[in-house]
Amino acid sequence: MSLAIVHTRAQVGVAAPQVACEVHLSGGLPGTSIVGLPETAVKEARDRVRAAILNAQLDYPQRRVTVNLAPADLPKDGGRFDLPIALGIVAANGALPAAALEECEFVGELALSGQLRPVDGVLPAVLQATRAGRRVIVPRGNGAEAALVANADVRVADSLLEVCAHLCGRGELAHAQVDATPAAHGETQADLADVRGQPQARRALEIAAAGAHNLLLCGPPGTGKTMLASRLPGILPPLGEDEALELAAIRSVAGQRNDLPSWQRRAFRHPHHTASAVALVGGGSIPRPGEISLAHHGVLFLDELPEFDRHVLEVLREPLESGRICISRAARQVEFPASFQLVAAMNPCPCGYAGDPDGRCRCSSDAIARYRGRISGPLLDRIDLKLDMPRVAQAQLRAAARGEDSAAVRARVSAARALQLARAGVPNARLGNRLVERDCALDATGQALLDRALEQLGLSARAYHRLLRVARTIADLAHARDIGHAHLAEAIQYQRMPG
Repeated sequence: MSLAIVHTRAQVGVAAPQVACEVHLSGGLPGTSIVGLPETAVKEARDRVRAAILNAQLDYPQRRVTVNLAPADLPKDGGRFDLPIALGIVAANGALPAAALEECEFVGELALSGQLRPVDGVLPAVLQATRAGRRVIVPRGNGAEAALVANADVRVADSLLEVCAHLCGRGELAHAQVDATPAAHGETQADLADVRGQPQARRALEIAAAGAHNLLLCGPPGTGKTMLASRLPGILPPLGEDEALELAAIRSVAGQRNDLPSWQRRAFRHPHHTASAVALVGGGSIPRPGEISLAHHGVLFLDELPEFDRHVLEVLREPLESGRICISRAARQVEFPASFQLVAAMNPCPCGYAGDPDGRCRCSSDAIARYRGRISGPLLDRIDLKLDMPRVAQAQLRAAARGEDSAAVRARVSAARALQLARAGVPNARLGNRLVERDCALDATGQALLDRALEQLGLSARAYHRLLRVARTIADLAHARDIGHAHLAEAIQYQRMPG
């Protein structure tokens, strides 16, 4: 047989489109060519594959070898095609049965010795191959991650020779296995009970968790803003299996090996304020996910918010609304999920002590205005809860009783979130305007209160709907069917810019 077809998967965002690796042997001068829009790393596979086949004690055909990666209009990058190319050449040379290749998909990079090396983006490939009803063979280094997919038939191998022996029926490859059990939710995570004082901030954090609302904390240094934000993942409802797999797939594509004991935990990403726009939203010549995608279904914490470059902050506006980020390049357009919960923290002024009872602040009103002006109005409009966190005296901190732990708060949050999902299928923060009108209706007294607040605070139409969503969440936490006067009043107090 001079023609062989091997099934594999490319990587486009978090998708894994199928690729047919077609290998044809023909007469003419010996040589190997790879076609089908390959990137540099794929073109270099020609030399790696030849050395790997020879070092595996297999015959390399002394004929013209043409490798086509179809479809031709799909860009291919990375070393993930080494194994399927090598198997295609060996099969076209008559050393492997075609039937064995048909029922499997292969992903893996080859060393010159013929050993298999792990590659990025294995999890999306296994997900798609399982849906197609095929077995997958991957490098052993990718086995534990690939085994996260339920009902997947994944085999692991250490070398090209092992794979060839298995396909010829002369050896059995081991099944991929997860080498650690998932950690219990909240285990080793920071606990909300560690936060002393700040009862209003704890309440705002609970509301934010229940409705998936964005949150801005403003206060002088040492008031617990970072400490409080780091406790948010621990009070969020546990990730569902599909959500956990989606997040794990993003990490896999980003080249981050999944931490297997805690792969089902919600993400908490904390980029430094010097991060670039590409680091935050993703990009590169071969688009990779950024921090907002790695925080999918989790928390993105931006400390020292005004210190971020203004352009970097402005690129957050679209994904905050849509829950996705689209990265366009000349050769391709890639979309990554980015449904994250934003928690931001800032000082009230450049020195950090505006409004402090000790009067330590020496910033002028113009300096404070310029500092706060670094955050645009449209971005602030997309933050549902804004809270001032004053400094707490040391005597009060010592006297403060230990608060509720994360487990107790998480139980209330999960109950409120379940109400929202049963009612609309999404958390309150994701309600569209039509659903807001249906689920957040007010009586005459509530509407009058809301109208006065809108006039006094100068809120936009977007902020109007966000206020109603927050009020709906507060009512859900109270297990109230309708939004009451107290629920609306509490929501209004979180709309004023702190400081």
